[in-house]
Amino acid sequence: MDLSEAEGGLTTSTRDPQDLARRLEGWLTDVLPAGSRPAVFDVTSPVSNGMSSETLLFTLRTHQHEREQITACVARIEPEMDKVPVFPRYDLGQQFEVLRLVADHTTAPVPPTMWFEDDPDVLGAAFMVMGRVNGAVPPDILPYTFGDCWVTEGSDEDRAKMELSVVDALAAIHTVQPDRHDLSFLEPAPVTGPITGGTALQRHLDWWDQYRSWATASQASPLLDACFDWLRSTCPDNTKAALSWGDSRIGNMLFEDFEVSAVLDWEMAGVAPPEVDLGWLTYMHRFFQDLAEDMGMVGLPTMLTTTAVIDRYRALTGYQPDDLRWYQAYAAMRHGIIMRRVTERAVRFGQAVRPDDPDDMILHRATLRAMLDGSYWERLP
Repeated sequence: MDLSEAEGGLTTSTRDPQDLARRLEGWLTDVLPAGSRPAVFDVTSPVSNGMSSETLLFTLRTHQHEREQITACVARIEPEMDKVPVFPRYDLGQQFEVLRLVADHTTAPVPPTMWFEDDPDVLGAAFMVMGRVNGAVPPDILPYTFGDCWVTEGSDEDRAKMELSVVDALAAIHTVQPDRHDLSFLEPAPVTGPITGGTALQRHLDWWDQYRSWATASQASPLLDACFDWLRSTCPDNTKAALSWGDSRIGNMLFEDFEVSAVLDWEMAGVAPPEVDLGWLTYMHRFFQDLAEDMGMVGLPTMLTTTAVIDRYRALTGYQPDDLRWYQAYAAMRHGIIMRRVTERAVRFGQAVRPDDPDDMILHRATLRAMLDGSYWERLP
């Protein structure tokens, strides 16, 4: 989940990229065949490093039969758990397995998986290495809905092409289903107690409710409490289950010529109805669109609308999604927990001051209140 830019930038690690590079090079000497002579260079740790795991970009030089090979790589490292991590646990091994599953069984483009290492002695935490994929990301700073970026500089036809490609990728991911693939490794792990629920959606909701309790343990959030009371009392009776990307927003995709070249960031993957990803996709665009409109900008109001996304998804899959309103509220309310936790991290790193009202730590608290009273939906196109 990479929303640090929307919050003005966060320090996500105290690790030294150059020290990580030296350790990585030593590890690769043991992992690769004898005579590979690995060299790690051009190491950078992006400012937009994400909130859930640490990213290290590097170039790897190796030799095979005395022929030099250059590979652009990305390492994802589990976060330092004493630095107010966004989530209660991380499982990069699970993410690595999901990436391989998607690559092997779908047409959704994902980065090539190279290595996973669970020994924390190598880099201080478990990590995985992937091949780097070319492409541009819709910016979060300033949000792509603010203009002056490649998304807004494209034509209406370009953005329509982009939208179709995004929904195509989601539909491909959702072809991975429990009746055809073993997804038991994605069952949600307990946070504060056993996960309950008779459907994938109910278990998904229960995990997020437990996460809410964990994230607000130091100081309760009346707003988030009310949100999850509402979600539980209105949860749809949806028995559909498929692989859920989880963080299905365009800011977690790479694009070339307005088509998806890679789907990134799988730390929120799970099993859920397709509507959970569709709701997150459309809500997260609205989140950035709302920011633009609040600043008096036009933004991109006709992009990734609920109607267009549902119509495209139905045409591709033959599946008629439920009305997305509950799932969009579910997305916004889960996003509220994450924003609360992000602010806790900002306080931890001296980049914010803890407010008197804990709900002031939720950037889009007005949206959540409007969703609870029903007035939010009146402003949507």
